[in-house]
Amino acid sequence: MKKGCLISIIIVAVIAFFVVSLIIWGTRVYNNMVTLNEGVTSQWGNVETAYQRRADLIPNFVNTVKGAADFEQSTLTQVIEARAKATQVTIDPTNMTAENMQQFQQAQGELSSAISRLMVVVEQYPQLKATQNFRDLQVELEGTENRISVERRKFNELAMSFNTYIKRFPQSFIAGPFGFGAKPYFEAQQGAERAPEVKF
Repeated sequence: MKKGCLISIIIVAVIAFFVVSLIIWGTRVYNNMVTLNEGVTSQWGNVETAYQRRADLIPNFVNTVKGAADFEQSTLTQVIEARAKATQVTIDPTNMTAENMQQFQQAQGELSSAISRLMVVVEQYPQLKATQNFRDLQVELEGTENRISVERRKFNELAMSFNTYIKRFPQSFIAGPFGFGAKPYFEAQQGAERAPEVKF
């Protein structure tokens, strides 16, 4: 075999090795991005489930409170309207943006505020607070608020892992062309630095 032919074979083999290595690396990176993205999408489902649970509890809560004589109708109306608005704002987890996350958070925040105002008004009705049905719903609502907080935190953790991975070099070269964009985070609501006083 001629020396020139042997060198050509070695060069072709080296190029083939690098091409195959690059394809294997690219496939591994792409699959990791898919796995991390699916984790974020799955966790978003858990977030929505927690919020839906709260939305499902509110009609029973409102009906229980409505039974109290002379209860402020405007407060109940605000809760019902905030619930309707919050359930209308949804996000497609495959197309999350900072803007639609902000809209979602704002709608959910308005519902949280309406519920807080309702609880303040309930303070004026000790006979209502003494009923077992109200206490049971109150415990369920408190538990749901805790679940929402936990699911939001988990979502932010998974979104951070995904965002960090796709922004690192050299993964960033694969992320863009294959449509992997950064996921937005849940942010603290304005005034969250002050601990709210909640009375039941």
